[in-house]
Amino acid sequence: MTKNEKVTFVINTLNELYPETPIPLNHKDPYTLLIAVLLSAQCTDERVNKITPLLFAKADNPYDMVKMSVEQIADIIRPCGLTPMKSKGIHGLSQILIDKYNGEVPQDFEALESLPAVGHKTASVVMSQAFGVPAFPVDTHIHRLMYRWNLSNGKSVQQTEKDAKRLFPKECWNKLHLQIIYYGREYSPARGWDLENDIITKTIGRKSVIKEIEKKKAS
Repeated sequence: MTKNEKVTFVINTLNELYPETPIPLNHKDPYTLLIAVLLSAQCTDERVNKITPLLFAKADNPYDMVKMSVEQIADIIRPCGLTPMKSKGIHGLSQILIDKYNGEVPQDFEALESLPAVGHKTASVVMSQAFGVPAFPVDTHIHRLMYRWNLSNGKSVQQTEKDAKRLFPKECWNKLHLQIIYYGREYSPARGWDLENDIITKTIGRKSVIKEIEKKKAS
């Protein structure tokens, strides 16, 4: 298979498996999505979705959020981990949104990435999922699968993002990054991986990866 054929195979397979791509993090607007994505760093979406209703019941907009102290925010979000950074970030970015953007989340990569505790991945998710701007946020699933599929060298998430954007059509990015996440969770996890169920890796995967998993299976 050529690289273009592999890309087409990935797109077609994922469209068959996941014709719909609901956003995994529960939210009602760009602000609540921004907070949810920030909380999801090194935390599962499932846990975030249990914590955000508690937080948003008290503050689901920047004006109410800044009325809370950093300590009050921290007490609620503690189960999500990285509490000091996240609680300070949530309070700090809420104040900046009020001061600079009339309480609205800016539709701009540079502005988003300048906010406390908001990195490139978080900004990409918000731009993609809240505003429909083409982006390709790379999480651990996408980074792992792009390497397994021999579509990136796996050296860094930055390189994986560049490769994904180079290989896949721009109009597919917003849907495709979610499809790959769903596929990674269901068919190609980091642990407990069954190659027989992983049709994409079995068909186009990196030979060294396939040999390694077959070796482990045989031992």
